[in-house]
Amino acid sequence: MAYDVVVIGSGPGGYVCAVKAAQLGLKVAVVEKRATYGGTCLNVGCIPSKALLHASEMFHHAAHGMDALGVEVEAPKLNLEKMMAHKDATVKSNVDGVSFLFKKNKIDGFIGTGKIVSAGKVSVTGDDGKVQELETKNIVIATGSDVAGIPGLNVEIDEKTIVSSTGAIALDKVPQSLVVVGGGVIGMELGSVWLRLGAKVTVVEYLDKLLGGMDADVSKQFQRMMAKQGMDIRTEAKVTAVEKTESGAKVTYEPVKGGEAQTIEADIVLVSTGRKPYTEGLGLEEAGVALDNRGRVEIDGQFKTNVAGIYAIGDVVKGPMLAHKAEDEGVALAEILAGQHGHVNYDVIPGVVYTQPEVASVGKTEEELKAAGIAYKVGKFPFTANGRARAMLATDGFVKILADKETDRVLGGHIIGFGAGEMIHEITVLMEFGGSSEDLARTCHAHPTMSEAVKEAALGTFFKPIHM
Repeated sequence: MAYDVVVIGSGPGGYVCAVKAAQLGLKVAVVEKRATYGGTCLNVGCIPSKALLHASEMFHHAAHGMDALGVEVEAPKLNLEKMMAHKDATVKSNVDGVSFLFKKNKIDGFIGTGKIVSAGKVSVTGDDGKVQELETKNIVIATGSDVAGIPGLNVEIDEKTIVSSTGAIALDKVPQSLVVVGGGVIGMELGSVWLRLGAKVTVVEYLDKLLGGMDADVSKQFQRMMAKQGMDIRTEAKVTAVEKTESGAKVTYEPVKGGEAQTIEADIVLVSTGRKPYTEGLGLEEAGVALDNRGRVEIDGQFKTNVAGIYAIGDVVKGPMLAHKAEDEGVALAEILAGQHGHVNYDVIPGVVYTQPEVASVGKTEEELKAAGIAYKVGKFPFTANGRARAMLATDGFVKILADKETDRVLGGHIIGFGAGEMIHEITVLMEFGGSSEDLARTCHAHPTMSEAVKEAALGTFFKPIHM
């Protein structure tokens, strides 16, 4: 059977592209090497980690956050097996949902390893070794990313003692001690899960701050909060070895600025030093598809590779490795393939860290604006001055808004605090429409809500906040 589009990979980019293309009247097939659809995100990434983050937060809250509200409960007991069952049920519900969407939109799914034979032809090799070929007008590479490992080190990740994020969401008991190599989003989220459940967690980070490219103001506050929760954080530390021992594993690191090497022993070591594009075995070299110097598939502004009829989206191409970025690219590409004018605004893609408190960001940081020589103004409002936050005992954190000094157009928004991942979107929508801080400040917000802190920060950007 000939198709209009064959998508290789069924993660957020791939399955959304497939569904949108089918909705627009194209004949679509999807090739997926896993037994279930949804890619890393739904199977072993975003979705299961959020299930554990929520469950572990409920456990921690029951143990530490109820008494001040007049709710007296006995110390909660952890049933890790049941918590993992909740995670697995959440995953199943989501991957089953993708299967339903494929059936509803008459998308043909093929389970097996996809390979580009040439422009217009994709082979699918099943677990039984049988190969079938699909003919198509267009091929979409949406194969996502894989664990990057530690640069310069050959570390054996066995997913039992030395684990990636995949192993870290499937431990069968709470480790007494956990070392997290890498203080980015994945490391901090999964580190916080096991911290809440009782592990002693040590984070070893090469940079001088956590969360990499986040606004420095936010990163500084975040590090203080994580340390207050009991995390042992060691920044400016270069890991030189990760090795298994008889009792677990050990991590050796040395100060980036020089000094004596130190060793930390732990039951489990989580390697969370980022991800790399997944292009292995795709036949890209044979098909003549160009990669850049970071191993990503090279594309133009319409997701085209250098080979006619072959496109790429998501983690396998340039830009932030975020599920929602991949989804937007999938929609835009499907529209382009259907003869429409798909577009992604890369200046307005929010990012969220689902720790507690949450961290959320959209647009530029102060550091980026300074580096670009853009004159800007800052509005900042703490949750300590927000009535709803006080009522909920959720006063940690703040909202920060950055706007162009001359035009008042909002260039960035940063929130650290309870519910930040939901609140960031009003700043995102404002920026999508080119709004100013005054537009946001003059928009009526319900009282009492956490979101009033966004309004107050906007007031502080263009004039003065009311409640501070």
